[in-house]
Amino acid sequence: MKNIDQNTIKKILLDQNYITVEDLTNADEYALEHKSSAIDFLKKEGLVNDDIVNQAIGEHFDVPFLDFRESLVSKDQINLISESVARKYSAVVYEKREESIVIATSNPDEKNIKAINKIFKDIKVSVGYTPDHVIHEQFSQYKKSLETRFSKIIKKKLHIAPELLEEIFEDALTFKASDIHFEPQKEKVVIRFRIDGVLQEAGILPKEYYENILNRIKIKSGLRIDLHAMTQDGSLRYEGIEKAVDMRTSIAPTIEGEKVVLRVLAAYVQDLTLSDIGLSSSHQAILERAINKPFGMILVVGPTGSGKTTTLYVLLKLLNSVDTNITTIEDPVEYKIDGVNQIQVNTQTGLTFSSGLRSIVRQDPDTILVGEIRDNETAEIAVNAALTGHLLLSTFHANDAATAVPRLIDMGLEPFLLSSTLEVIIGQRLVRKICEKCRYSFKVEQDYFKTGAMKMFKSYFKDETTNLYKGKGCDSCGNTGYHGRTAIFEFIELSADIHELITTKPSSQDIWNLARKEGATSLFEDGILKVKNGVTTLEELSRVAEPPKEK
Repeated sequence: MKNIDQNTIKKILLDQNYITVEDLTNADEYALEHKSSAIDFLKKEGLVNDDIVNQAIGEHFDVPFLDFRESLVSKDQINLISESVARKYSAVVYEKREESIVIATSNPDEKNIKAINKIFKDIKVSVGYTPDHVIHEQFSQYKKSLETRFSKIIKKKLHIAPELLEEIFEDALTFKASDIHFEPQKEKVVIRFRIDGVLQEAGILPKEYYENILNRIKIKSGLRIDLHAMTQDGSLRYEGIEKAVDMRTSIAPTIEGEKVVLRVLAAYVQDLTLSDIGLSSSHQAILERAINKPFGMILVVGPTGSGKTTTLYVLLKLLNSVDTNITTIEDPVEYKIDGVNQIQVNTQTGLTFSSGLRSIVRQDPDTILVGEIRDNETAEIAVNAALTGHLLLSTFHANDAATAVPRLIDMGLEPFLLSSTLEVIIGQRLVRKICEKCRYSFKVEQDYFKTGAMKMFKSYFKDETTNLYKGKGCDSCGNTGYHGRTAIFEFIELSADIHELITTKPSSQDIWNLARKEGATSLFEDGILKVKNGVTTLEELSRVAEPPKEK
């Protein structure tokens, strides 16, 4: 069962008086201009949110909205309905009582409710609405271990490699893995998933079947199957049961065989908003000021895997309109966006960041995205593009926002040119979010911050008692206590004083000290706010950031 379509949702919101005709007209105009959706506009303007939309849909069908954030669903509870029936009616057990049962479905129309009632003949059944993607998240509990499914496939001795791969890919999508690792060892191949930034073992594969799997991955990725002693890079598309995804393939020879890492390129990025990625209202205001300027450079810095590209894509979504020419040069193009001209770097044909950027400037762009500034040549062209009437977005490898400036100067950029173009520097990291289904709060006294690893937080928690949050661990989060990730940010909005300081070739500490005086907050401090709001934990924050050094 597919999600209720946008037009139906708009009609429901209008009929239920959650929005006015004028709101809907404005939303439709925004959607047409920005190649977005009307619902996105309504959320952006604060007229509705996900809970309101879900509540309205429930009211339309005359059933309650069932929020799985408020219900811990066990494996035994899920198994009260068989998997085939659950998928057929897009329904799972929400709550089991002594004399009744509550069913959540994404399709609570009269026909579906009648069919669900027939499943339970001797007990009272009530039905509520839950979005389709939430229902399907519960289906993961039907799955047996990968090894059990591997054994079943191997016993059949039919299409072993394709079926084994399908099981691995489907699990990776179910658990929202960002990377799939195939790691050959002496007698086995370990399958690991990176989930919420942390590697977890997913299953063990007998090594005798690995060659066929490896060759299948190579063929689907357009790589040579006869090449074993060199690295290879490519990409493949997997047409899954529920959705299709693109994956980036990297193969490297090890002493036990060829290791494969597949980066899963999730299309959900196109639906994210500035608040979805963790930006506070003050940071959003800084970005909105910057992207409304006709030219200049916005730079996002951080290590590999810190969500820099995602941040830039969310900005592109805001900038994307019928009267704006947006062109990107990327390696690779991770997410395809309608209305944006995206160019893939290809070093074999001589299409590099620098050569591609030169061509882009001659294509009459308004906004340019450079996937990464890697060398002096690309940096110089990017700065000149920003100087000559273009808004330029890019990423750069630096530990924090203030370090980006001296590093770019060390690469050979003239300080006065950098000073004339930089508008905002964003530093970011990703932290795991506490699982909403098993989150709980607990109180700690001041003494809690006086010993061990907690000492670094002492100056940020000065009350006699403090409320902190953790996840207990449940089926939904794989008993980790965490589910999903968000970003912590630091922003340096370049004032006239900072622009002047850059011309003196300052140190990163000099830049940070001035930015602090003007109100900048560090990654760590943004993380502290998210800890206090119950988004993440102190332990997770200390894993990715440290308190700022002041002078």
